[in-house]
Amino acid sequence: MKVFRGFHHPDLAPACALTIGNFDGVHRGHQAMLALLRSEAAHRGVPSCVMTFEPHPRDYFAKALNKPELAPARIATLRDKLTELERCGVDQVVVLPFDARLASQSPDDFIQQVLMRGLGVRYVLVGDDFRFGAQRAGDYAMLDAAGQRLGFDVARMNSYEVHGLRVSSSAVRDALGQGQLQAVQALLGRPYSISGHVVHGRKLGRELAATAEGAGDGFRTLNLRFSHWKPAASGIFVVQVHGLSDSPLKGVANLGIRPSLDPTDVNGGRVLLETHAFDWPADLGPEGGYGKIIRVDLLHKLHDELKYDGLDALTKGIAKDCEDAQAWFASRRGDNAQSLSRQTTRDRI
Repeated sequence: MKVFRGFHHPDLAPACALTIGNFDGVHRGHQAMLALLRSEAAHRGVPSCVMTFEPHPRDYFAKALNKPELAPARIATLRDKLTELERCGVDQVVVLPFDARLASQSPDDFIQQVLMRGLGVRYVLVGDDFRFGAQRAGDYAMLDAAGQRLGFDVARMNSYEVHGLRVSSSAVRDALGQGQLQAVQALLGRPYSISGHVVHGRKLGRELAATAEGAGDGFRTLNLRFSHWKPAASGIFVVQVHGLSDSPLKGVANLGIRPSLDPTDVNGGRVLLETHAFDWPADLGPEGGYGKIIRVDLLHKLHDELKYDGLDALTKGIAKDCEDAQAWFASRRGDNAQSLSRQTTRDRI
C-alpha cells in the first residue's frame, strides 16, 4: 500500500476508486465499505484509494475555537489506522492535512480541485452521513449530481449493524470509554490494539520491587507513545504483546498520563502505554526492547488510573494489578477448557 501526504505526487495513480472519511478504528463498518470499494476498483481496472485527514477535522475546529471538549477521543494513531487499511487490501491512501484552507474550501472546489484534478476519480463511495466542503454544505445529492455531470460514479453505503447495533467510531469510543473490551472487539472484528516503537522512559519500573540479588529486575516496562492527547481508552489493562517473541507475551499495561509520576518524567505530559510483560524474553537482554516495533492487544480493563502516595504504594498497586491480570488469564484457560469439554461431549453424542 502506498501512502501520500497530499495529492501532488508523481507516483499517485492518475485515476482511482475512492472513499473518503476519518476511518478512526477501521471498524467492521469501515471494513465492509473497503471490501465494496476494492470490488468496484477491480471492476473499473483502477486502484482503490482512501482519503483521510490528519488532524481529525473536529480536532482542528476544537483548537481553532479554543474548545478542547469538542475534539473526539482518538481510537487509533495514524500508524495503526494505516496498518489496518493495508490489511483491508487498500492500494493507496492520501492523507490530507485538515487546515484552514481545506476547512474553507467550497464543495464545488473540493470536487474540481481534489477529486477531479488531484485524484482523477472514476468512482466515489461514501457513508450515509457524508458531508463535505466549507460549513459541511456538500452532501450526497450534490456529489451524485456532480458525478453525473463530470463522468464519475457515486455510491452510498448504509450503516453496518452487528446484532442490531449500528457500528460506528462513536460506538467504539463509547465502549472504550466504559472499558467494555469485549464489545469493542465485536465492533472492530479484532482485539483493540496499539502499536509503535518502544521508547525510553525513566526506567523507574525496573527498580520497583527489584531484589537485592538482581537489582533492576522489578516491573520492567515497554513504553509506547500514543500520539494524541485524548485517547478513547485509559486505565489499567490485561494485555498481550506481539513482536518480541514467537508467541504473544502476557502482561499488564497502563494507558494514560501516569498520575503518580512527577512532571520531570522524560515522557511527562504525553499519553503513554506502559506494558509490563510477565515473562521477559531472555534473548532480548535488559535493553533489547528499545526501538522495536510491537503491538499490544488490550484484552480486559482492570480499573482506571490511580494516583499513589509514594513509590511503596505504587509498587504494591502494580503487584496487585499483576496478580489480577494473571488471575484473569487463568480464568480464561478455565473457560476454554470447559468449552472444549462441552464440544468433546457433543462430538461423542
